[in-house]
Amino acid sequence: MSYLGVGVSPGNVPVYHGTNLKVMERRMRVVELVLRFVICGLGLVAAILVGTDTQIKEIFSIQKKAKFTNMKALVFLVIANGIAAGYSLLQGLRCVVSMVRGNELFSKPLAWLIFSGDQVMAYVTVAALAAAAQSSVFAKFGQPELQWMKTCNMYEKFCNQAGEGIASTLFVCLSTVLVSCISAFNLFRLYGDNKGKSSARW
Repeated sequence: MSYLGVGVSPGNVPVYHGTNLKVMERRMRVVELVLRFVICGLGLVAAILVGTDTQIKEIFSIQKKAKFTNMKALVFLVIANGIAAGYSLLQGLRCVVSMVRGNELFSKPLAWLIFSGDQVMAYVTVAALAAAAQSSVFAKFGQPELQWMKTCNMYEKFCNQAGEGIASTLFVCLSTVLVSCISAFNLFRLYGDNKGKSSARW
């Protein structure tokens, strides 16, 4: 039973096919393309904000310079955002070429490669964000029990710019998670198609 290109499975779950399936696939490809360039842009912004973040403070006639390399979590954040931006740029260009040529993703090895890469990027960016967020909390509020002072009181500009980079990384993380969901759908859909074709033969 079908109505306007929408079939109903035995479990009453809508199954799209025909024209509706092509429209849904086209929209997903556009969403994937937008998300990949969002990751590229915001990842680059976050890496630049944190990587160029410095502030010099004079304490008792001694100049002390704060920079992102003083905090390992921020170094990890810069590296993770740089890798995510470069990877997403390559994948975004692949999406553009695929859309221009009108090619569909039918290769299982390529689908597995894209899925694995997207999963790695999602985990890396989430880990970098978590580490940077934890370090920023200590820098903002300190830890009296361990005699860690509130460094953001002295390096306010440095902390503000680092916070902007961490905020950009948050959107990068959300986008990588969404992209990994799309790549998972594209991968397992190939197995679903094959299963459906096999059952049709029987």
